[in-house]
Amino acid sequence: MKKDIIIIGAGAAGIMAALKSSEKTENNITIIERNEKIGKKLYITGKGRCNITNAAEMDQWDKDIRRNYKFLYSAFAAFDNTALMNMLSKYGLKMKVERGKRVFPASDKASEVVHLFEKQLKRPNINIVYNERVIDIKCCNGYANKVVTDKKTYNCDSVIICTGGKSYPMTGSTGDGYELAKRLGHNIIKIQPALVPLLISDKMLNDLTGLTLKNVTLNAKKGKKIIYTDIGELLFTHFGVSGPLALSLSSSLGKNDIKDLDVYIDLKPGLTFEQLDSRVQRDFDKYKNKDLINALVDLMPKALIPIIIYRAGLSSSNKPNELTKQQRLSIVNVLKNFTLNITGLKPVEEGIVTRGGIDVKEIDAKTLRSKLISNVYFAGEIIDVDGLTGGFNLQIAFSTGFLAGMNA
Repeated sequence: MKKDIIIIGAGAAGIMAALKSSEKTENNITIIERNEKIGKKLYITGKGRCNITNAAEMDQWDKDIRRNYKFLYSAFAAFDNTALMNMLSKYGLKMKVERGKRVFPASDKASEVVHLFEKQLKRPNINIVYNERVIDIKCCNGYANKVVTDKKTYNCDSVIICTGGKSYPMTGSTGDGYELAKRLGHNIIKIQPALVPLLISDKMLNDLTGLTLKNVTLNAKKGKKIIYTDIGELLFTHFGVSGPLALSLSSSLGKNDIKDLDVYIDLKPGLTFEQLDSRVQRDFDKYKNKDLINALVDLMPKALIPIIIYRAGLSSSNKPNELTKQQRLSIVNVLKNFTLNITGLKPVEEGIVTRGGIDVKEIDAKTLRSKLISNVYFAGEIIDVDGLTGGFNLQIAFSTGFLAGMNA
């Protein structure tokens, strides 16, 4: 039986929903995209390289999906990371796996992924409408029958809403989908930033702007409870810290969790306190007659040295051979516990993904169909699900898009 399926949004979820639903050749699919091209956010994922997915076994993903992991069981069962990589390989994409099992196109070009999808969407039963914004979905007797844009009205048998969240609004993710869902009676879980840079108050750290620390451990505690710890990269900016570690920490926080939070960096996680002390002693023996600021050059980035010395309560002109044991241990302590005073998160518009969205209690997890409107489906970031960096969020979009497209 012929069905007219309207897909709102041509991001990762919308693209996959269209490809899957088009497998039934009797289906007539119309994608309505407010931008001038598909996959606008795909172009900027993975810093323009497109972190397609993560190659880790799916049964290990529970620690990386921070919101409503169980809700995604059916979506991942229908279309997991292996299925996605097999599909893209069939389309001709060569891929590579990097640190943390992150999967990228071998070319390091997100544009290659988008162009492959553009080619696949040129199917006889798929029509893409560009530069139109959906403003309403009309219903009759609990059934959506018309999709209204700022230019025309479309009849429909099913609607899949894949409008994304509220992060990176220049890509078209302006929160329109939440308003559409509200009008249909859906509850929207509070919208917050996830995978977003952190603000810090120590102005002295502004001197570190542009410095990237690699293979450091970022820790966060509330009282005695450790709420986050991981090893990786951290980037200092003019407002605070960014990079994979800071972004992942932000996903463990809400706006109300900043108070009384102790955040600190272990700059030398590969060494115990005692081993690091021995290393510092060796450097001090090597540079015993130099100023302290020049005696630490083998141990850390040059820009960091004055701050380490200051925090240890010492002077840059101190000589290593003049320091007491306690003063030396103060340096070691700062290196193992470099504190950051986190004052807040950057706004949701600057987050990689959005936390919150359509309440999963109002969506059938096995089909992604609305429990309120019988022929409306949701997929992607508009749903209240999100994960850490590493390809997890794109896989969520692809998997939910696939499941919604299969059932619509």
